[in-house]
Amino acid sequence: MAMFMDVHSGFFGVSEEQLREAHERDLAIEGEEGVHFERAWLDPEQGKVFCLSSGPSREHVARVHEKAGHPTTEIYEVLVDIT
Repeated sequence: MAMFMDVHSGFFGVSEEQLREAHERDLAIEGEEGVHFERAWLDPEQGKVFCLSSGPSREHVARVHEKAGHPTTEIYEVLVDIT
């Protein structure tokens, strides 16, 4: 499975609880596209949300986010991972 990092804009002033609710909507339907959302991060001052997921393609990730009500076109495949 490929890994993806995506970025959502426009999340100014969003709370941790609101991020958790959005993430739960992804988790509820991720299996429909063969995607798994690992984590999500929030910067409410910059209005950015970052999501790490695995799945067959960026199109699959995009479809889950669209169905969950928070679409994004900014999805990057993570090709190199240094730990």
